[in-house]
Amino acid sequence: MKAMNSFTLCISLLSLLSAGFSEEDSKHPVTGKAVQDVMHKENIGRDYNNIQTKFNLQNSKNTDEKDCEIIAGVGESLMKCNFNMTSKTFVIIHGWTTTGLMESWMNGMVKALRKQEVHANVIVVNWLERAHQLYTIAVNNSKVVGREVAMLVDWLEQVTDVPLQKVHMIGYSLGAHVAGFAGKATQNKIGRITGLDPAGPMFEWAIPDERLSPDDADFVDVLHTFVYGTLGVSIGIEQPVGHIDVYPNGGSFQPGCGLHDVINAIAYGNIGNVVFCEHERSVHLFVDSILHQDKQSLMYRCPDTKTFEKGMCLSCRRNRCNKLGYNVKKIRSKRSNRMYLKTRADMPFKVFHYQLKIHLFSAKEIQDSNPKLYVNLYGTSTDSKKTRIEMPEQVAANRTNSFLVYLEDDIGDLLRIKLTWEGSSSSWSLWTQFKSLWYGSDLNATKDLKELEIRKIRVKSGEMQKKYTFCATNPSAMKISPGSGMMFIKCLDGWPIKNKMSLQS
Repeated sequence: MKAMNSFTLCISLLSLLSAGFSEEDSKHPVTGKAVQDVMHKENIGRDYNNIQTKFNLQNSKNTDEKDCEIIAGVGESLMKCNFNMTSKTFVIIHGWTTTGLMESWMNGMVKALRKQEVHANVIVVNWLERAHQLYTIAVNNSKVVGREVAMLVDWLEQVTDVPLQKVHMIGYSLGAHVAGFAGKATQNKIGRITGLDPAGPMFEWAIPDERLSPDDADFVDVLHTFVYGTLGVSIGIEQPVGHIDVYPNGGSFQPGCGLHDVINAIAYGNIGNVVFCEHERSVHLFVDSILHQDKQSLMYRCPDTKTFEKGMCLSCRRNRCNKLGYNVKKIRSKRSNRMYLKTRADMPFKVFHYQLKIHLFSAKEIQDSNPKLYVNLYGTSTDSKKTRIEMPEQVAANRTNSFLVYLEDDIGDLLRIKLTWEGSSSSWSLWTQFKSLWYGSDLNATKDLKELEIRKIRVKSGEMQKKYTFCATNPSAMKISPGSGMMFIKCLDGWPIKNKMSLQS
C-alpha cells in the first residue's frame, strides 16, 4: 500500500511538472511548485535537529489526521500538510500553563481564522512542556521557544519563498513575548505581531530587547485587558509595547468579570473559568473582530483612562480612531498610540459611544456627593434603556461638565434626550446634611442644593462622528430636582463654535 502511494505521488508530481499549473494548484503551491526545489533547499542554513517546539498546521486541505506537524528542515512535512505558499500564514502561540494542556480558546481562534481566511496556513505552536513549569522557568524558556519559532519562519521563507510580510503571529500572555523574541530573531522582519494581553510579571518596564516591542515586526498591535484585576492582582503588562496599544474598558474590570461574577462562579463551582476572565478577554475580543466584521468595535486615541471616561476622545480626525482587532488600520508613529473603548460582556462586544456636555447652573456649589443623573436617548431606529451617567470626578456647578455614555444598541440618528435625577428632594437633603456633619463641611453651603438648571445638552456620537445640540423642551422650565426629569429636543446640528479651541474638546 505504501509503495502504491509513493508511486501515485511520483506520477502526480511528474504530471504537474509537464502539464503546468491549474488554478486549484495555485491554492496549494507545495504540490504545484517544483518539489525538487523544496527538497534541495530544505537543509540549507541551520541545524534543526534540536528544535523541541512542535508546529501543527491546519488549513482547508489538511489531512484527516488530528495533527499535521510541520518539521523544520523536512520538506516532506510541507507536502503532507499541504502548506499553501500563496496565502497568509498565521502563527498562534499559547502562554504559560498550569495544566499542561492546550487551552480551549486556541481551537476557537483557529476556527475563526480558517473561516475568514479559507486558504491560509494556521500554525499552532506547541511548547507545552516548557510552558508547564514554574513561571520564572517558563519565562526563561520563552526566549528559547522564540528562537525556534524564528528558525521555522526563516526556513519557510527559504524553501517556499513565502514573503514574511504575509506572516502574522498572534501570541497570548507569555506567548506574546515568545512572538516578540521570534520577531527579533528572524533574518527578515515579519509582517505583524498581535499581542493579546502580554504577560506582565518579569516584563513590566523591561528593556525592549527583553520583551515584546514595536521593533519585532513591521506592525505590532496589543490588547491590554488585565493590567489591574478584580481581586487586586494583575497578569497583563500595563506599559505600551506596540505601535498601537488598546485598553478596553481601561484595561481592567472587563464586563462580566467583576467581583459579583467571581462570587457566583465560586457558588456554582466554575471558579476556574473566571480567574482568568479578564486576561482571556483579549482573545475573545480579537476573535470577535474576525467573526463579526459587520459589528466592528471602534477604539479612540486618548492620553489616559480618566480623560476617556469623560468622553473627551471620540474624534476620528487624523487617525484618532481605529477598528479594534483583526482589521485594524496599521498606523505607525514614533510615539505610542494608546487607544480606548468600552465593550459589552459578550460577543458581539461592540457598543456605541457618546459624549455629553452639560452646563450645570446652580446657586450653590455641588459638594461631597454627585447627583445621580440618568439619560434615555431616543433615536430614529430605537430608544435606549435608562442609562446611568458615570462621573469619573466631582462635577462642578456653573461650568460645563463632560461625560461618557455608551449604549449596547444602535439607536440610529439622535432625536430626543430625557434627563432624570434619581432620588427625592428629602433624601437628597438628608444625605447632604449627613455628609456635612460627618466631614465637618459647611451645612449652609449644601442644604439648599435641591435643583439644577440645565439649558442645553451637547452630544457627540463617536461611531457616527456627528455633533448635536439639544435644548430644553420647555424654555420656561429648565430646572431639575431629585426625583424629576427633563426632556430635550434637537435644536441644532453640530456645536456652536466660539473659537478654535472648541474643536479640541
